[in-house]
Amino acid sequence: MTSSLLRPRGRIRTGATGASGGAAVEGSTAPTRILDWRHPRIAALVRELGAGPADAAGPADPARQIESLHRAHAWISGAVRPVYSVQDERPVSEVLRRGRGSCSQRLAVLEAVARAYGVPTRVRGLLVDGSFWYPRFPRLHRIVPDRVLLAWPEFRLGSPPEASGAPTSWLTVSELLGGLRPEAAEQGGGFTNAGSETLFEALSRTAIDWDAAPAACPSTGPGAGPGAGPACDLSAYVLTDLGHYDSRDELFARHGQTLCGLARLVAEPVLGRRGAA
Repeated sequence: MTSSLLRPRGRIRTGATGASGGAAVEGSTAPTRILDWRHPRIAALVRELGAGPADAAGPADPARQIESLHRAHAWISGAVRPVYSVQDERPVSEVLRRGRGSCSQRLAVLEAVARAYGVPTRVRGLLVDGSFWYPRFPRLHRIVPDRVLLAWPEFRLGSPPEASGAPTSWLTVSELLGGLRPEAAEQGGGFTNAGSETLFEALSRTAIDWDAAPAACPSTGPGAGPGAGPACDLSAYVLTDLGHYDSRDELFARHGQTLCGLARLVAEPVLGRRGAA
C-alpha cells in the first residue's frame, strides 16, 4: 500500500504532450540551474574524462559521442555513490561535491556531461507506480509515494539541425548505453530493483523499457516484480506519460518533485546518505 500523503498538492499531473504543447521538443545544450555544466567541477570532470566527441573540422561523429558518454557513465557509476536522495532539483555541481546521488541525480550528471560535449538532451516525464520501489523498502510500503516522478533522459547524436550533416534520431538513455540490444539484455538478466545494483548501473547491460517496445522483453506487471527474470519491460508501472521537456528543470517546474517540500526537508538528511543497497 503506497501513500499519497507526501505528494505535492496543487499539481495537475495528467497525460500531456509536454511543455511545448504538442510542438517538437528540440532539447538543448544550454546550461540550466540543475545541469550547470559550466561550473568548474563539471569542467574538471570533462577534462578528466578526456577528449570529447566534438570535431570542429566537420559534422559530429555519433560513434565518438556514444563512446564518450559510455565513458562518462562508467565514471559516474564508480565515483558517485548511489543513495536515496529525494532532492531531484539539486545542481549537478553539488552532486559531484557530495560524491553521492540518487539515480535521478546521477542521470543528471550524465546529461550535464553530454551538454558540455555539445550533445543536446531532453527528458521525458513519467509518473511511475510507487510499488516499483517495494523491493528497496520491504518494511516501509506505507510511506512509499504512490507516484514517483521520473525524468528519463534522451540524447540527440550527430550534427544539430542547423549544421551540415543530418542529425540522428533521439535515443533514450537505455538505447544510448546499449541496453536495448538483445546481446546486452542477455548479459545478466533483468533488473530486479533489489540488492546493490541500481537502475543507473543496470542501464549498461539491461533493456530498460517503459513502453513495451517490440524489441524489449515481455511485460512482467506489478505482481511479478520489476524486470523479473530476463524481462525488462517496465511499462506496467507507468501511470502517466507527461511528455517531453527541453530540460529536467522545466519538467520539475511544471509538475513538482515526487515529494512535497516538507517531506523532502524531513527525509533528505536520512535518505540522502542511505546507500542504495
